[in-house]
Amino acid sequence: MPFSFRTLEIPDVILVEPKVFGDQRGFFMETYKKSDFKENGIAYEFVQDNHSKSQRGVLRGLHYQLYPRAQGKLVRCVRGRIWDVAVDIRKGSPWFGKWVGVELSEDNKLMLWVPPGFAHGFVALEDDTEVMYKVTDEYAPDLDRGIIWNDPDLAIDWPIKDPILSDKDRSLPSINEAENNFVYGGNS
Repeated sequence: MPFSFRTLEIPDVILVEPKVFGDQRGFFMETYKKSDFKENGIAYEFVQDNHSKSQRGVLRGLHYQLYPRAQGKLVRCVRGRIWDVAVDIRKGSPWFGKWVGVELSEDNKLMLWVPPGFAHGFVALEDDTEVMYKVTDEYAPDLDRGIIWNDPDLAIDWPIKDPILSDKDRSLPSINEAENNFVYGGNS
């Protein structure tokens, strides 16, 4: 199998490690294989790919889309390094308000599966960091929502203290004030 799959502290969030074949020419790896992902609990169809470039200190998030257009995300860093975070926002979940974070980089080639029902964000740890991610639903601006990055109820241990934020991300509400229609074991 060209991948190993490891559940994190919140079992629905999965760290994916591809098998990398490298030699003096460079490397080759598969980044997605439907049958392997389905066999390991990621049985979603991806419908859109996104690509961002950020300078060191840029924090994007914490973002999600409301049900019925919720997005699962398969995130990887193709240049530089990021600290990637998933926050469980499913009402009734034993992990509601808990987060997991992992470093993704061009060197470690790890990928993070962030399922629907989770807010997602990352901070760039190097200049010219590029992130690519597949999503399970197309962007729906009318259902786009978010949570403020430094919500004290979440207490995310970001590796930076003064991030560069968009105006939108700077004005996001707390987890307790954010619009959220996800139900654990229901629509997520």
